[in-house]
Amino acid sequence: MKPVKPAVLHASKKHKANKAAKLHSHTRLRHHYAEIETNYETGETTPDELVEFAQTLKGIRYRYGSSNPERGFDCSGFVNYVFTHFGISIPRSSSDFAPVKGIDIKDAKFGDLILFTGTRSHNYHSAGHIGIVISQPGEPLEFIHSTSGDENGVTITAMNDRYQRRYIKTIRVFKEDPQAQEEDENAVPDTLEEAR
Repeated sequence: MKPVKPAVLHASKKHKANKAAKLHSHTRLRHHYAEIETNYETGETTPDELVEFAQTLKGIRYRYGSSNPERGFDCSGFVNYVFTHFGISIPRSSSDFAPVKGIDIKDAKFGDLILFTGTRSHNYHSAGHIGIVISQPGEPLEFIHSTSGDENGVTITAMNDRYQRRYIKTIRVFKEDPQAQEEDENAVPDTLEEAR
């Protein structure tokens, strides 16, 4: 006769299997999503205007769950407040950006969103922090965000090893201006002609 395993042992193994499956799915989350194309309505607002306004909020303290400058901001509350100021509707939570298609980090520029994993153990492998890029391609990447770290509030941070390890993706909110792009393309032959 086969010995019966105690129910506690069986439950413990089942719990470990579920925990491993959850951990595996969180790990996939960081790399799997990058599928949904988005089209944010930015109106007449320029990335420069948005970044300039965001920088006026530097020093406002960190406050979990808040998007009120009088009380403080958490990371997504800060980002949401800045975009809402210009009537631009974006998701409230950093985790809502997980399925949004990203762009190459080397192309990051003014007004793009930058997404990182969280620092707490329960969300270490999933989206948990967000900021706004305030540098241009070719410059050292910097972003403005509200952090609960040493700065404890809205601050500008350069992309460092710590954030590089937590980096998930960069998201373009402001689409390329077709007219400006066309002007740039038309300017290329003139420049070449002048160089001859």
